[in-house]
Amino acid sequence: MIIDELQNIKHVVNGDYIVIPIETGYIKPNENLNSIINPARKLMQDGDYLVIAETPISVSQNRLVDESKYTPSLTAKFLTTVWSKYLWGYVLGPLLGIKKRTIKNLRKLPEETKAHKEVVLQLYGLKHALKPASEAGIDLSNAPGTYVSLLPENPEQVAKEIKKEIGKNVCVMIIDTDATYMKNGKYFTGLPIAIDGIEADKGFFGYFKGQLSENMGSTPLGCSEKISVEKGLKIANIAEDYQKSLSTEMKTIHSVKAVLGTEINEVTVEALDSITHTPAVIIRPK
Repeated sequence: MIIDELQNIKHVVNGDYIVIPIETGYIKPNENLNSIINPARKLMQDGDYLVIAETPISVSQNRLVDESKYTPSLTAKFLTTVWSKYLWGYVLGPLLGIKKRTIKNLRKLPEETKAHKEVVLQLYGLKHALKPASEAGIDLSNAPGTYVSLLPENPEQVAKEIKKEIGKNVCVMIIDTDATYMKNGKYFTGLPIAIDGIEADKGFFGYFKGQLSENMGSTPLGCSEKISVEKGLKIANIAEDYQKSLSTEMKTIHSVKAVLGTEINEVTVEALDSITHTPAVIIRPK
């Protein structure tokens, strides 16, 4: 399919690649991924990439946790207020040059963050809870009420199964917007999982080292093929570039109110289903 044949299909051009979004409603817990797979099967050609965000995969697997059921410990309260809000929000964050948006968000952490820290402590441990934000890839922005979604279970296997259902010679990749970093030619991430070639599960220590390293962009969590880290990062970042262009992007809890018009702990499935979601994009070399 050349560009002229795409004139009736929504797409954008990013350098040497064509990006075709797959738009859906809100993918609900225990719901299958047919709303992604069916259009992908119809639109994809051999050699294409299908890049899927981690959250719809997690939600479909019902990897949801209700944070309101967790009572913050003294450690969780300390990590939220003293460590994250004040030490990172006012001292270490500005000193290390982290994003101004992150600093702003840290300085206005809501009370509910204490329960969130407790979830991280119990499920992933101190190594991840020390990270001031986006701990262990837990997503607060695309789940209803006081629920959050954990990272998908076995993303590599999921990617292979989706490829099999599409039935074409394509590459399926599941990504997370949390960063992969590079230092001295070695790739690493704080996230618990990543594709081969990226050292994963570094938690806070990976995040801290990352501030002194090169940020390589979004992290490929799992892929249907053996892929080089460089190619995986390139394709992941093309997908992320498209997501950033969307008015419905909800990357942080603070963007939820702007998109849905509701507080984070008041989000309903109906509200999430009221907007157009772009859980996946097809990326095609020109």
